[in-house]
Amino acid sequence: MLNEKRIKKIEETLIRKQPSLEIFLDNVDSSQNISAIIRSCDGVGILHFYYANKGDKETKIHKTITQGSHHWLYRERIDSAEKVAFLKAKKKEGFQVIVTHLNEHSIAYREVDYTQKSMIVMGNEQIGTSDEILALADEVVVIPMRGMAQSLNVSVAAALLLYEAERQLSEAGFYDREQLRQKRQEEIKFEWIHRDLITRRSKGTIFTGRKKRARRE
Repeated sequence: MLNEKRIKKIEETLIRKQPSLEIFLDNVDSSQNISAIIRSCDGVGILHFYYANKGDKETKIHKTITQGSHHWLYRERIDSAEKVAFLKAKKKEGFQVIVTHLNEHSIAYREVDYTQKSMIVMGNEQIGTSDEILALADEVVVIPMRGMAQSLNVSVAAALLLYEAERQLSEAGFYDREQLRQKRQEEIKFEWIHRDLITRRSKGTIFTGRKKRARRE
């Protein structure tokens, strides 16, 4: 089994998870960008990460970029034909859809109230968010740019929005109290401990009590 310190870390991570904050990537092409966004998602306590792409294929994860953070959230690919229905369903669940896009209705990303249930949508690196998704937006936001470039790298932009959400949630005390029901925490904890144990065994290291024992395969 895992040592007590590792189990404690998993428990503390679950307490800080924010089920009211989610993200959806609309045709983001670069697997490096996707991996970087996943790392930022884990950093702010996101539990559910969604994406859609033109090929309807599972995305590649760069472990050197995620640094293992992809293990601590749920990733789900949404078929391209279903992404509008998916976001409409999220709106019915009470999520506001926040889309990054520059148009006459855009507001600064800091003006959004992220303490409300929020689905942040990031678009393709070159063409941005598709029109069908943009039509569903409750808020259209931009990141102020003071130089010659019109936009930031999508992974950087996502990190800015996520950490603005983190700031607001933190000030409102969301990280100071459990957001997941106890039963759900226990379910995820069991799953994560089992997976973490298998992963560590595959690397040749297992933990028994407080002692660490290396094993050569």
